[in-house]
Amino acid sequence: MAIGFGLIVLGFIIIGLDSTPHGNGFLGLTLGPIVTFAGFIFEFYAIFAKTEKNS
Repeated sequence: MAIGFGLIVLGFIIIGLDSTPHGNGFLGLTLGPIVTFAGFIFEFYAIFAKTEKNS
């Protein structure tokens, strides 16, 4: 779960690093959201895999 949280934070940092106005560049519109989404997917997988083991 820590890796997923780290990916989410990294995605938001990447979005913030975009130098174009309002974050409309490649980092703000493409790379950052993909990394953030991957973090959320990793979190959901970690939660459901842990729940599956406990059942």
